[in-house]
Amino acid sequence: MANMAKIIGVKFKDNGKVYYFDSKTYNIKQNDMVIVETARGIECGTVVFGVREASVEENSRPLKNVIRIATEDDKKQVAELRKKEKEAHGICNQKIEKHGLEMKLVDVEYAFDGSKILFCFTSEGRVDFRELVKDLASTFHARIELRQIGVRDEARTHGGLGVCGRNLCCVSYLEEFQPVSIKMAKEQNLSLNPTKISGCCGRLMCCLKYEQAAYEDLLKTTPRIGWSVGTPAGAGTVVSVALLKGIVKVKLDNGTENSIQEFKISELKILRKTKAGQDDPEKDEDTPVKKINNNGEK
Repeated sequence: MANMAKIIGVKFKDNGKVYYFDSKTYNIKQNDMVIVETARGIECGTVVFGVREASVEENSRPLKNVIRIATEDDKKQVAELRKKEKEAHGICNQKIEKHGLEMKLVDVEYAFDGSKILFCFTSEGRVDFRELVKDLASTFHARIELRQIGVRDEARTHGGLGVCGRNLCCVSYLEEFQPVSIKMAKEQNLSLNPTKISGCCGRLMCCLKYEQAAYEDLLKTTPRIGWSVGTPAGAGTVVSVALLKGIVKVKLDNGTENSIQEFKISELKILRKTKAGQDDPEKDEDTPVKKINNNGEK
């Protein structure tokens, strides 16, 4: 059974994740600031989408409630904390240099009540920051948490533009990072030059994962380079594939001057799934292209 709840989406950082809360009876609109209870305590966040009705399964974890819509005093407190975060960032960098630590400070975040400060950093290896924590605690008189994050999280925190000229995927829409592999670049027929398929973070671009499902569907219905196919003009060998256009260039076996011609995928039949000269124990003279899966098997 599922119950209906009136939920809102809230962000605590401009480039952060969206978290969901039960709005209860509050009339909350997009861009409102709200005070909510989180696993880290009381926090103030910005509403990225207003009240929506959604089903909540009975056995799922209950959504935390909105405590109140932020008052003017709450907003002033948040503005003051943002100023303190900038100051703390500079001080922490000085302390890192003082202790000679190989780490790069990325972000500083104060808890809403000011009792705790979170410092996020990147490092190529493990860092013994125990003395740094003690130094920061005595300086700020607050609980200190240091958290090591990855370079993808660093890119999300700072933001930027991708090679496409748009905001980074991790900033604009991506809530969770998904695994990305070099196999995806190969299947999408991209250059394997690391500088061309890597994002601002130095890792493979997240858009490879976003587009992979579409390419996998197309590969199920597309013959590969080197396969023998039947065409309306006779048998031939696939020499190039325009996957997104659904066009295949085939070198016909008749050996005429116009031996290379373009055909739509729907016009082709698979004669052999291996390159010429290779054994093909599963030869099927009349295999429709649509029956081929991503591994080139029936």
